[in-house]
Amino acid sequence: MKSTVLMNSTLAAFLTAACFAPACAQNYPTKSIRIIVPFTPGGGNDISARFIAQQLTEAFKQNVIVENRPGAGSTVGTDLVAKSAPDGYTLMVIHNAIAINQTLYPKLPYDAVRDFAQVALVGVTTNTLVVHPALPVKNTRDLIALAKSKPDALNYASTGAGGTSHLAMEYFRLATGTKIVHIPYKGTAPALTDMVAGQTQVMISALPGTVPFINAKRLTALATSGAKRSVFLPNLPTLAEAGVKDYEFDTWYGMHAPIKVSRDIIVKLNGAIVKALGMPEVKQQLANQGIESSSATPEEFTRYVRSEIEKMGRIIKASGARPE
Repeated sequence: MKSTVLMNSTLAAFLTAACFAPACAQNYPTKSIRIIVPFTPGGGNDISARFIAQQLTEAFKQNVIVENRPGAGSTVGTDLVAKSAPDGYTLMVIHNAIAINQTLYPKLPYDAVRDFAQVALVGVTTNTLVVHPALPVKNTRDLIALAKSKPDALNYASTGAGGTSHLAMEYFRLATGTKIVHIPYKGTAPALTDMVAGQTQVMISALPGTVPFINAKRLTALATSGAKRSVFLPNLPTLAEAGVKDYEFDTWYGMHAPIKVSRDIIVKLNGAIVKALGMPEVKQQLANQGIESSSATPEEFTRYVRSEIEKMGRIIKASGARPE
C-alpha cells in the first residue's frame, strides 16, 4: 500500500514537472491568462496591457484578461506576480517602474532580477514636458528662467513618488538647477486632471495619456524627453535640443513573468507578441495611442532591463528621491 502511494506521488510529481517541458508548452495555453497591471486604469501601462491582451486572445483563442492591481508605487501588483504560480497564466505588463523600484525601495518583497523573467518588449514612448496654458512660458528656456526667478513657486505633478514622471522631473530639476515643488498623485489620470484644472503647473508625462490634452490645447507641450524627436510630435524639440544638456528619459512598456516560468512558454509568448507588433495595422493602433512599437528577444529585453536598473539607480541616488 505504501509503495503504491509512493508510486502515485512520484507519478504526480513527474506529471507536474512535465508541464514545463516543450511538449506542454506546445499546448499552452489551455485556459484564461491574466495580465496584471500594477497601476490604475488610463495610463500607458493599462493601454499597452489591454492592447497586448487583445492580440494574445486572438492568437491563442483563449481569454486574456487585464487586472489592475495598483498600490505602493506598483509594488503591490508586482509582488503578486512574483509570488504567483510559474505556469504562464499570470503575467505582468509594467514600464520603467520595475527598474526604478529596485533602488527606490530599500526593502522590496521581491527582487526585480531574481524573481522575474523578461518576456517581451512592447513599445517605447517619449515623455513630454507639459505646462498649464495659463503659465507665461513659450518654451523650455522660459520655464527654466521662471522657475529660477521664483524658487518653489511652481508645482509639478507626478503619477506617484518614485514613478517615471517623478524621476523624469527630478532629473530635469537636477540638470537645470531649478526648485519646483513635487505634488504626487495616484496614477496618470488624476495627475493630468489636476494639471488641466490648473492645480499644478508643470509635468513630464508619458505621451499616451497626455496627447489628447495636448491636441485639445488643454495642456501646452514644450519638449520631449527622448534622445531623438518623437515621430508623434516631430516639430517639438527634445529637452537636450532645448538646452537641457544630455537629457534622455524614455518610458518603455514590457511583459514579465515569474522567474521559473518555462522558457518554452516565454518563447511562445514572445513570438506571438513580436508577430503582432510586426503587423502594420497593429503598429498604427499603438501609434494612435502615442506608443512606438518595439520588439526584442527575451534575452535582449533582459539586458535592457538590467541596464535600466543601473541608470534609474544613479538618478534616484543623485536626487535623493524616496517613496511616500
